[in-house]
Amino acid sequence: MIQRNQTREVKIGNIFIGNNHPIAVQSMCATPTTDIPATLKQLNSLEKAGADIIRIAVDNKRDAQALIKLRAESDAVLSVDLQENYRLAETLAPYVDKIRYNPGHLYHHEKKKPWKDKVQFLADIAEKHNCAMRVGVNAGSVDPAKLIDQNDPHSITPMVESALEHSDWLDTLGFTRYCVSLKDSDPKKVIRAYQEYARMRPDIPLHLGVTEAGMPPEGIEKTRIAFEQLIGKGIGDTIRVSLTLPYDDKHQEISAGRQILKDIADGRVKTVVHFDEKKLNLISCPSCSRVENESFIELAQQVKERTRYAKEHAITIAVMGCRVNGPGETDDADLGLWCGPNYVNLKKQGEKVGAFRYNEILDVLDVQLKSLIEIS
Repeated sequence: MIQRNQTREVKIGNIFIGNNHPIAVQSMCATPTTDIPATLKQLNSLEKAGADIIRIAVDNKRDAQALIKLRAESDAVLSVDLQENYRLAETLAPYVDKIRYNPGHLYHHEKKKPWKDKVQFLADIAEKHNCAMRVGVNAGSVDPAKLIDQNDPHSITPMVESALEHSDWLDTLGFTRYCVSLKDSDPKKVIRAYQEYARMRPDIPLHLGVTEAGMPPEGIEKTRIAFEQLIGKGIGDTIRVSLTLPYDDKHQEISAGRQILKDIADGRVKTVVHFDEKKLNLISCPSCSRVENESFIELAQQVKERTRYAKEHAITIAVMGCRVNGPGETDDADLGLWCGPNYVNLKKQGEKVGAFRYNEILDVLDVQLKSLIEIS
């Protein structure tokens, strides 16, 4: 039996997390939000697969109006993923059950306005419309103010400090109906970050995830490593397995999450978990409505096949689908690709190589990868 942290109870629509409620399993629609038929199809598929909570990204007013129409067609427990425009919460709160914001994105709009005022706006809106919230900290888009004096790229301190200060501020405002996530693409950093935050705030429900985990089966394995170590120590109240999948296969995130939870409950876990740092590491985001070209998903698969010859080399390649976390994740990779509508931006160890068309990028990547292998 796992002794779970005694986190406080948070109501999200018709489900509860925290306070020893069953661990909820989440996913996120990957289709463009404005493509209502495609998004509704995926929404229904995720719900049928057993998703407890389904997240939909909103980046502008057209997305917001689409989400309102989707709500009229679905009774699913919905979370809106606010991107740069936090003010859209006022439009969407009457139609969703949870609001997710990223502290690192609050500075994009109204840059001179203090972040605390923006969070108070969100808390007031959530309170008024009976919504829960998630403070979603992500390593690929940490608040720049937290990075000014940080010289260690492997440090979890910026993420943990950001999560703690937002938690403290929400509590000061009297808003306690929230959970927190601290996601990274490296399962070891995920484990450390959640453990440190849980040590400081054992009362706050936590949403677990390894962001940009990649494609199956490696993406599932990375996520399993983190979940086994965290849930086995009582940490975690809701989870998401973030996988790069074709739109029609997105429901596999739910089945993968359920299987990991079942294995942990039944004791089918690894006694000592290691993620091999001496081999090729592929990072790719799970795709969502922020992706500006669906070819990103196919490209991620092509990169996986094209780079198999480098599997015994300690090189990290990141394939990112959009501008939100793409720049941050590709800065940390040996080779990073982040995809726009027509071009793929390529970085080598944080330095820009150039922007290339989708039909050009694999050959360019090949040249750069071989140069790194020769150096190593």
